[in-house]
Amino acid sequence: MEQTLREVDLYPALRAYLEAQGYTVRAEVRDCDVCALKDGELILIELKRALNVSLLVQAVERQRATDSVYIAIPRPKGGAWTRQWRGVRRLLRRLELGLIFISPRARIRPVEILLHPEPFAKRKRAQLRRAVIQEMNGRSSDHNVGGSNRRKLVTAYRENALRIAHHLAANGPMTTRALRKLGTGPKTTPILYDDVYHWFQRVSLGTYSLTEKGHAALSDFAELVRTF
Repeated sequence: MEQTLREVDLYPALRAYLEAQGYTVRAEVRDCDVCALKDGELILIELKRALNVSLLVQAVERQRATDSVYIAIPRPKGGAWTRQWRGVRRLLRRLELGLIFISPRARIRPVEILLHPEPFAKRKRAQLRRAVIQEMNGRSSDHNVGGSNRRKLVTAYRENALRIAHHLAANGPMTTRALRKLGTGPKTTPILYDDVYHWFQRVSLGTYSLTEKGHAALSDFAELVRTF
């Protein structure tokens, strides 16, 4: 992003772009940064040096006057196709806001329209919904703390692997069939075969034992293991 740019530096390029499209442009009209009018169509644009919550609040407030509301900011480094901006674009679509990038010093495309304000049709992804519910149902209880990071989370997969490790620690090497009879579930074989955490070691066909890392994991998650 061009760090030295101010909101007023963005305006001339935006005004020139809009006027080239046939709009009448006026700045600072009833607290609106930029107003553009053409054939009865009113567009309101909020200018800021960066996208933040305050800007989103202002833009949503402008929707009381018109459905055509944009936010305009200096073009960020990497453009709108980084992972962060993919999430931002989804948010703006939900808010039914448009997005404009401005590069006033650029000779080519100083104004770039990334999003137009359009009615948002909420579509739930059935596959994602099923995955969330399946993950919740796969956990015996709540062993994580909401908002935590940089710590190992207890997922349904990890809990299943710990349950297998618990039985191997108690009984020594076991077959996948014997483990399933103890309630380790239908994913027992792929968990042992994939050995994502390096907790298991195959000692013969279909028979597994616990590694040192597996024993250590039982200690790391002792509170959960005690519930088994």
